[in-house]
Amino acid sequence: LTMNANLQTTGYAKISQGGVMGTVVDVKILAKYAVDALACSVILAHNHPSGNLKPSKQDIDLTRKVTHALSFLDIKVLDHIIITKDSHYSLSDNLEM
Repeated sequence: LTMNANLQTTGYAKISQGGVMGTVVDVKILAKYAVDALACSVILAHNHPSGNLKPSKQDIDLTRKVTHALSFLDIKVLDHIIITKDSHYSLSDNLEM
């Protein structure tokens, strides 16, 4: 989700669609969507079809990489949410971003 300075949603994009075991997220493509939307902040989200809410090392690494990259564009990552059939997990509530 891309958001303006008033935290109103300005757009959304599916950046990647993976297979059973994972997906690849290109930070340049993600940044392009954020810049094109003139976003002040973004919220990342992805699903875990397994139902396991625990973020993987790759989830944490991606969150930190995107947060660092977008910081150069003055775009804040507000959260990265993992969604399962029954629940969700907020990385911003559980990790220092």
